[in-house]
Amino acid sequence: MRYGFIGLGFLGKHLAANLARGGFEVTVFDLNRSAGDFVIDAGAGWAESVPKLAGAVDALITCLPSPAASNAVMELAFPAMSRGSTWIEMSTNDFAQIERLAARGEEYGVSTLACPVTGGVHRAESGDITVLVGGAQPLYETHEPALEAMGGRVIYLGGIEQAAVTKVVTNMLAFIHLIAAGEALMLCAKAGVDLRAAFEAIAASSGNSFVHETESQVILNGSYDIGFTMDLACKDAGFAVEFGRRFGVPLRLAGVMEQTFIEGRAKYGGAAWSSMIVKLLEDSVGTPLRAPGFPARL
Repeated sequence: MRYGFIGLGFLGKHLAANLARGGFEVTVFDLNRSAGDFVIDAGAGWAESVPKLAGAVDALITCLPSPAASNAVMELAFPAMSRGSTWIEMSTNDFAQIERLAARGEEYGVSTLACPVTGGVHRAESGDITVLVGGAQPLYETHEPALEAMGGRVIYLGGIEQAAVTKVVTNMLAFIHLIAAGEALMLCAKAGVDLRAAFEAIAASSGNSFVHETESQVILNGSYDIGFTMDLACKDAGFAVEFGRRFGVPLRLAGVMEQTFIEGRAKYGGAAWSSMIVKLLEDSVGTPLRAPGFPARL
């Protein structure tokens, strides 16, 4: 089966490369031609445009930074795709938009799977990221080998809505944990606790989280380099709050979290790493959270 991949950013380039290394026939496209070099080195081919790629593959995978980008790409792709082919959307997106685009795809005989991923760029790089799947189960089973090649664990959740909402929930929790981890480390710093010892104590406690084990390290290093930007965090936080409204669920912590990230983006810029949200607290109290021996990147 021939796979196409569009969107070779921090996350997408690793997913596409893992797919190529897994022995699948992969062709890629990105607006930034140089972004393709990493995946081409892993064995992928290059297409000159979205329509040319879409017309040459059995399944088209997208991993894009915004709903607008997904919409623009698929408006070009669907007319070129063969009947019986599949669109696999790995972007974090509003399920209502994915369902609208899926309906558009059906007009061209194209089926859709929503397959957002969770776990962070470093897990995508190591091939250990989790893939959340929504769509028809037989279609999922057809593409399960490719999804397993890209990620370490693949979880089938039901329909497109269930996969998209679950993905947003994982990011919502991660952002809340990130803000909380920063506050916890700052309390330790102000109390004179060695921050390496504080990191280890939290990691060994009932207050531990995946976010603390990972993002706290690049915060304590000072690089904040988690491979995920403020713009992306604000987008996903907005999805969480919007889903809360849509389903009638009061999300008090998520509301505060979203406003905190909006403030962080305003201060540091949309391209700043999302882990710099903790720098808001560092700047406000005049105390950087630093400790030796932590990596600049995971």
